[in-house]
Amino acid sequence: MSEMREITYRQALNEALAEELARDPNVFLMGEEVAEYNGAYKVSQGLLERFGPKRIIDTPISENGFAGLGVGAAMVGLRPIIEFMTFSFSLVAFDQVVNNAPNMLTMSGGQFNIPITFRGPNGPAHQLGATHSHATECLYANVPGLKVCTPATPRDAKGLLKTAVRDNNPVLVLESELLYSLKGMIELAETELLIPLGKAEVKREGSDVTIICYAQTLALALAVAEQFEFTFDQTAR
Repeated sequence: MSEMREITYRQALNEALAEELARDPNVFLMGEEVAEYNGAYKVSQGLLERFGPKRIIDTPISENGFAGLGVGAAMVGLRPIIEFMTFSFSLVAFDQVVNNAPNMLTMSGGQFNIPITFRGPNGPAHQLGATHSHATECLYANVPGLKVCTPATPRDAKGLLKTAVRDNNPVLVLESELLYSLKGMIELAETELLIPLGKAEVKREGSDVTIICYAQTLALALAVAEQFEFTFDQTAR
């Protein structure tokens, strides 16, 4: 068996960022409090010290402005990672995320790819106000030209974020705020963990029912499946 290590969802995202920043000098991270404060949820912990202020960039509270700057940077060949402190705030940058980033390739007649990643916490969490709790995946998943992923485990978080950064199109990585401290296992041998976008993964084999879920609903679905299996086993006896 392969040797495993345990990491949190937050650590997995941090590793993905660090690996992609080290791999490609065109990658940079930009957003509110990502540098000096190490990120509102500490996902960018230590990156400023390692990569410097030209690649880990704190921004004003101006989502429309720095999202637009990211689109422009992507047009000239850089690979920006734009962090929204919460995806509720991405609605302030809706024009950039929905109208500019996904349409630029077509509007330029194929001249400009937009290899930009928008990432950050999405959906409800504990004791947050209504302006910090929107589940935006239903909005963005219906936009032509955008790719959307919602990691459910630490392994998913690392592999999907790395793939998103390397994609030549706009990708949204919607991280569940309730999962940042979730622990999971990753193989030590997986030094280059890439998980393809747009492909479902079977988390548990079965023969009777198919449950399709994402993000924090995965743990609930697996728990229910385990409970049903136990109940049916007891009934069969």
